Amino acid sequence: MSDDDDDFMVEDDEEEEDFEFDYEDEDNEEPDVDLENKYYNAKSHKEDEPQIAIEEFQAVIDAEETPGDWGFKATKQIVKVSFQIGDHDGTLRHYKKLLAYVKNAVTRNYSEKSINNILDYVSASKDMSFLEEFYAITLAALEEQQNDRLWTKTNLKLAKLWLDRHEYTRLNKILRQLHQSCQNDDGSDDQKKGTLLLEILALEIQMHSETKNNKKLKALYQQSLTVKSGIPHPKIAGTIRECGGKMHMAEEDWKGASEDFFEAFKSYDEAGAPQRISCLKYLVLANMLMQSDVNPFDAPETKPYKSDSQIVAMTDLVNAYQRKEIREFEKILKDNRATIMDDPFIRTYIDDVLKNIRTQVLVDLIKPYTRIQIKFVSKELNIAEPEVEELVVSLILDNKIDGKIDQVNQRIELHSQSTDTLHYNALDKWSKNVGSLYKTTINRVG
Repeated sequence: MSDDDDDFMVEDDEEEEDFEFDYEDEDNEEPDVDLENKYYNAKSHKEDEPQIAIEEFQAVIDAEETPGDWGFKATKQIVKVSFQIGDHDGTLRHYKKLLAYVKNAVTRNYSEKSINNILDYVSASKDMSFLEEFYAITLAALEEQQNDRLWTKTNLKLAKLWLDRHEYTRLNKILRQLHQSCQNDDGSDDQKKGTLLLEILALEIQMHSETKNNKKLKALYQQSLTVKSGIPHPKIAGTIRECGGKMHMAEEDWKGASEDFFEAFKSYDEAGAPQRISCLKYLVLANMLMQSDVNPFDAPETKPYKSDSQIVAMTDLVNAYQRKEIREFEKILKDNRATIMDDPFIRTYIDDVLKNIRTQVLVDLIKPYTRIQIKFVSKELNIAEPEVEELVVSLILDNKIDGKIDQVNQRIELHSQSTDTLHYNALDKWSKNVGSLYKTTINRVG
């Protein structure tokens, strides 16, 4: 969030707060107008003359006889300007003063909005020790004020920050604290806090998904599905299902993955989250690995996205896959690298999809034959001859082909006839039997 956007949001809050002033008499009105003028004059120096802005904001604070709204707003601006110019010591010093206002100088609702706003503002910092201290100061103040709601929100915000930065040790520490806040005295989960518990589980599930700890991920995923007392935000539900889908993919449970990615897509779609597009791609991927004949874009939920610019390549890929058009399939992958192959998750499984389509084409190709040249198969599958041999060996081992490779003559020899050949032989035998029966009958009659 830019500083301008942040100020705009804060000004909206300030306008709301202005309606809460009590105008008991005209004598109290003038000092507020004077402080307001001083405040906005100081604010006009923020961008070009930050040091002058800090001095003038401090003058607003000093001019306020009893700590109140204008002093709070001025202190908040000093925190932001100090952070903006890289003065972390000054940021922390004035932030502590800001938290002192929260006790009784401003309304609880406004103070909570402001603290959330500032936490978002400083989270752009790359200085981990500064961020840890900033959040530690916040949490200590909220604990002292017994503001459990904001304490929880702040910890969740910090947990998301560490997750985004892959700081898993720091994240684990916070998750333990958050879990404890959702437990009864006997250590069991407090079902009254189901919604919060699901949000915590979603963070932990994401962490284990990223670190490939499938054993822990599976246990937490199953736990999340048993929490019935909470109604999570659709984005949280989407996160859990997306990680579940990735877990199933790692286990080669393509059907389970397909179901989870579809649920994740629906939740993200309800939340208006951009992750819905990537989940739709993963759904297509799982369906192809499942060798399903069902087009995922036939569903009413997914149909509106069929013509989406990021999805068109995937729909083309599905069509080529279902028609077993290898060259077209590979061309789509090549021409749409940014949309498909630049996603690390898709890239992990695309070789399996290619093996699927090559397997289907190979099985269809060899049906009429008892022996076939490897060179011919190589040309049809558009892969090198050693790759053909490797594919045939894997199919023989999986009992999908009954045959062997003749290395001397470089051909595939099939031990049993194809289904079609057996069918034609059965018809021929039946025809001969009918002919023999006819002749016998004629002879008897004669």
